[in-house]
Amino acid sequence: MNVCPIMSPDLSENEKTELETIKRHRAELLADIEKLKDEIAQVFSEIDCFQNSEESKINQRNKDVCIGRKKFNMDPVKGIQYLIEHKVLSSDLQEIAKFLYKGEGLNKTAIGDYLGQREPVNLQILQAFVECHQFANLNLVQALRQFLWSFRLPGEAQKIDRMMEAFANWYCQCNPGVFQSTDTCYVLSFSVIMLNTSLHNPNVKDKPPFERFISMNRGINNGGDLPEELLRNLFESIKNEPFSIPEDDGNDLTHTFFNPSHEGWLLKLGGRVKTWKRRWFILTDNCLYYFEYTTDKEPLGIIPLENLSVQKVEDPKKPNCFELFNPNCKGQKINACKTDGDGKVVEGKHQSYKISAATPEERDLWIEAVRTSITQDPFYDLVSARKKKIANKN
Repeated sequence: MNVCPIMSPDLSENEKTELETIKRHRAELLADIEKLKDEIAQVFSEIDCFQNSEESKINQRNKDVCIGRKKFNMDPVKGIQYLIEHKVLSSDLQEIAKFLYKGEGLNKTAIGDYLGQREPVNLQILQAFVECHQFANLNLVQALRQFLWSFRLPGEAQKIDRMMEAFANWYCQCNPGVFQSTDTCYVLSFSVIMLNTSLHNPNVKDKPPFERFISMNRGINNGGDLPEELLRNLFESIKNEPFSIPEDDGNDLTHTFFNPSHEGWLLKLGGRVKTWKRRWFILTDNCLYYFEYTTDKEPLGIIPLENLSVQKVEDPKKPNCFELFNPNCKGQKINACKTDGDGKVVEGKHQSYKISAATPEERDLWIEAVRTSITQDPFYDLVSARKKKIANKN
């Protein structure tokens, strides 16, 4: 819009000059406005780019976290390595320990396996992980409940020993004066864990009374006995409420079967109905899983191998047989589970498992693989060794 399209002939020279000045200022102002618009548009463009970049970084980080967790659940060492390489975690051991302590999306069994390893780095992470727990002013059962919920104890005795040693040391630091030594805390912790099993495992028929718990722990306090009131409080706490054991996500068993020790087709004899059925068996993580088809995601049954034995057996109907059995509790059902016809998980019916392989060679390979996987309950050996250590000190 032109303010003065026609210059009046009646204007004086001064007025004409002033009008020209106004027109020039107007043109300059319009140019400044256009320049400002361009600069504002550039700023908004840069903000959009920044927001898109930040959103992209956040999305990429979330993706890296998700992938890293999955890798950790299948192979803890490779998972941590991936998270460090993609800058989700730094190589700071305290940061790694806090990541495991939070445990978001992490398999509890994988956490226990990683923390129990004997490499110096893992030992330092274990120490930092234990120190994430606040044990001050907690009794031993309360501290154990918190500790054993943050991961699942591995099956190997040496790993359990390292983890419980770290627990006992930290508990005694948080609660000075409760026990005369960390050895006392170590032994009593195992006694409490075994008491929990004895009182709440349905397969244990002989439930220990308080007097037996006292007897188990005589002389462990640097040669002396612990106060009866302390032991009674621990006993009653476990009797009234068993430990809550963390369950890993049952909807995704990929990590469990990712790298089995052994797998293949075998024939299994039924427990209640004595018929032979072809099943796909996977041996991993001290358990024997069997499926109807190789593509099934959920097993029909799970047989924990702890405290079981395996041997060759003869069967008039099937060749190349071997048997899983409990040498210490003959006649009792094996602690296993299976899926019934309605899809519900129920207790197994087997006092032993008879299985047939296709060839003698295959049978022998399975027997060797199962023997390698079978573990005896390591707690008793660990406690016995620590009690001897206490006795030798005195």
